[in-house]
Amino acid sequence: MAQKKENKTPISADIKQNEAFLKERLGIGVSFDVGVRKIYALKKEIQMYYCTGLCDSLYIIQIYREIMDMDHGHRAPSKVKEILHNHLAHQQVEFTQSLDEAVDRMLSGLIVIFLDGEAEAFVVDVRSYPGRQPQEPDIEKVVRGSRDGYTENIIVNTALTRRRIRDERLRHEILQVGERSKTDVCISYIQDVADPGLVKLIKDELGSIDIDGIPMADKTIEEFLVKQGWNPFPLVRYTERPDVAAQHLMEGHVIIITDTSPSVIITPTTFFHHVQHAEEYRQTPFIGAFLRWTRFAGMLASLLLVPLWLLIAMEPSLLNDKIDFIGPNKETNIPLFIQIYLAEMGIDVLRMAAIHTPSALSTAMGLIAAVLIGQIAIDVGLFVPEVILYVAIAAIGSFATPSYELSIANKIIRLLLITLVMLFKVPGFVIGITVILIYMASVQNLNTPYLWPFLPFNAKAFMQVVVRIAVPRSNVRPSIVHPQNVHKQPGSKK
Repeated sequence: MAQKKENKTPISADIKQNEAFLKERLGIGVSFDVGVRKIYALKKEIQMYYCTGLCDSLYIIQIYREIMDMDHGHRAPSKVKEILHNHLAHQQVEFTQSLDEAVDRMLSGLIVIFLDGEAEAFVVDVRSYPGRQPQEPDIEKVVRGSRDGYTENIIVNTALTRRRIRDERLRHEILQVGERSKTDVCISYIQDVADPGLVKLIKDELGSIDIDGIPMADKTIEEFLVKQGWNPFPLVRYTERPDVAAQHLMEGHVIIITDTSPSVIITPTTFFHHVQHAEEYRQTPFIGAFLRWTRFAGMLASLLLVPLWLLIAMEPSLLNDKIDFIGPNKETNIPLFIQIYLAEMGIDVLRMAAIHTPSALSTAMGLIAAVLIGQIAIDVGLFVPEVILYVAIAAIGSFATPSYELSIANKIIRLLLITLVMLFKVPGFVIGITVILIYMASVQNLNTPYLWPFLPFNAKAFMQVVVRIAVPRSNVRPSIVHPQNVHKQPGSKK
């Protein structure tokens, strides 16, 4: 939460003083999207402040009509506040006694109504944020499953979660972060499942954020929350799928939803949370396990295949005579590790170019890159064919990694291993793998060991990582989140 102002300006009973304050603070008359409408009813002046573009005009018009009808049915000026309250045709009407809070609420899309002679203002939630309709996320598509996904609207996102968990113990606590942006951030958890210590820790971390604004939304929240520094491995999991978020809530995780972002943050997470995909749980257990093993193979290939091939190419004695064809079969004047670096850089340039290329042209760009550039580079002797082959397989493995952040981290580790192999050969490869494992084992994410359940080892939980367990047999929540209610299924207690 942004640092709160200790001295809040109270609302004055004199509506003219409030008007002068708000005109200065909001820039009324300068900013075209903030304004005020003045109405006289029951011999009292009523002022309604709003921010166009963030409000639902139909609700505001209906409220105008109700206020103007007050003169026809009432003749009791001494009870104007009560009468006005009854005529505000909306389900969410609150009061505030602070002008600072009134400004914050108005800039969030609510309307604020002042009544002359009253030191309180009405706050009515008529927010209608611009945005798109829920649709399937591009990076988390499934063959079978729901086609809706989170949007940039925090109200829609909480509703998508509530639709899947209709439990009265599901909590959506909202706060604001950023002294200037005042971005809405929602902490979601199931009250009798999530660890109260974890919920308090996340609230304290968010409450200590002191920054002007978070236009980059959840990514800025992540950097304050986990203090990642130069660690390349992702410490929180992002998802744009409500079913994935709901499943983690049921397990005892805490979800952080940030307004203006279609991704939500799942906390706490370990390394193995980033290697699972929703598709595995939309198929039968055997098919889900097969898909998981195939994905694991692709991830291992993206991480180890190129360094291993370079090691074998530099140390042919490591190869058996029957598989010596694996090494490069063509001589070039360019060292292999330079070829690999150039190819890796080329893959990244192509990926970035595809992101910034219009969809109608991206296919043509891919054909040009694959057919013309790749083949001609081999023909002129810039690359040996094996370099293109193994770098391409590693790239495919990166694309098969469910977590985009983890795929980038794996690429960085791959480049590091390639460098160590080039410098020290076999000792460099072995020491590099060992140091990386030790480093990952030392990482703590919100008091959670990053390599759990591998380190510290938990056989039952590790089996669920390796194999897709059938839902009826998976009746215990993961112990790493310290759930209050360990059993997923009520009958499993017996």
